[in-house]
Amino acid sequence: MALAPDVGTSTDPNPIEGDGQSIDAPGLNYFVFGLFFIFGGITSLNDVIIPKLKELFTLSWTEAMLVQFCFFAAYAIIGIPGAKLVKKLGYMRGAVAGLVTMMVGCLLFIPASQTATYGVFLFALFVLASGVVIVQVVANPLISLLGPVKTTHSRLTFAQAFNSLGTTIFPIVGAAIILGSLATVTADQLSGIELQQYRQAGSEAIWQGYLGLAVMIGIVALVVWMFRNRLKGEKHEASEGLAGFDLLKRSRFGFGALCIFLYVGGEVAIGSVIINYLSEARVLGQPESVIGWMIGLYWGGAMLGRFIGSYFLRIFSPGKILAFNAAGAILLIILSISTSGNLAAYSLLAVGLMNSIMFPTIFSLACEKLGPRAADGSGIINVAICGGAIVPLFYGVVADATGGNLAAAMIIPIICYAVIACFGLFARKPA
Repeated sequence: MALAPDVGTSTDPNPIEGDGQSIDAPGLNYFVFGLFFIFGGITSLNDVIIPKLKELFTLSWTEAMLVQFCFFAAYAIIGIPGAKLVKKLGYMRGAVAGLVTMMVGCLLFIPASQTATYGVFLFALFVLASGVVIVQVVANPLISLLGPVKTTHSRLTFAQAFNSLGTTIFPIVGAAIILGSLATVTADQLSGIELQQYRQAGSEAIWQGYLGLAVMIGIVALVVWMFRNRLKGEKHEASEGLAGFDLLKRSRFGFGALCIFLYVGGEVAIGSVIINYLSEARVLGQPESVIGWMIGLYWGGAMLGRFIGSYFLRIFSPGKILAFNAAGAILLIILSISTSGNLAAYSLLAVGLMNSIMFPTIFSLACEKLGPRAADGSGIINVAICGGAIVPLFYGVVADATGGNLAAAMIIPIICYAVIACFGLFARKPA
């Protein structure tokens, strides 16, 4: 087979937009980077909440994964309506709508904590995620329009690096606040009124953290509203068929949407269990409250890889880099589950480095030549992110079926990465 040209050699005037559409808004890149930082950080906090809620409510792995199910199910439910809302309001006003919804979701953690009811926590997470979906519908296509066409792949990867900065910082702080509290007693040692009081006290650290997030998000929403008329040249095209689902008929886009489903599912599944995985006797044998900060290494690897990847994606075929990283993730998982101690721990944490360029690269490869239907494509991609709801749930089922064996359940993300590697080879040439 002939070698694929690098992304800069495409003869299309705009490999993502197809018709040369661009938006004149100097300096707006920094605003979009901030959005990536916020919704990335909030999403990664689930990895800290899961072990805490699992302990507080004595949940099975399948029940614990309902945290991710309720959060990422919002992508399937809100993705298409969110795209329609953004097309109606415009990018900036759409961002404000998403941020306000996120703020409401954060505030719902207060009644969830006061009642110490797992179901209310799940509802709060769904509302929060609904806002994240709307903001993400805005951010992904907008960053594609704000700069030179030939650097779209690398620019989206660079923006995703700020997403990873959020996913690195938020769980480290969250682990110190949430997992570091009440470490001397566990819920399975209590009953009756003592158990209820313990759950309320343990939940208090959660709602206090999300209250702080609500304040921060509110400030950002206010700033965005002040600049709501900043964009020049924004345009959208009416959807064809059922809210853009006709785009799935395009083999490149359909395959890419599937890979977004699998990538997010695999990444989230690993992130959801990594604290518990590292605490196992075979690996580090330390309590969650001691090693909780290490989740930051998983997401920090993704951040580092995205900064590095934004450079290499200017030189090499994005599809080949995607296939290389997916194969690397598979090898690291196999190394982790077949060894012990520090090697098992750090090889699994290093999967974050392999994850680094996957989402932005899959997104940009799948969405080549969508033209003014970029918002529709972004909406479908956001629906595909519901893989973060389905795949971790399957992981939990396998883990429970094997007696809580988290290593055996790693077969689920291995399958996900194998399919992604195939897509990288399939999409190694420009559309």
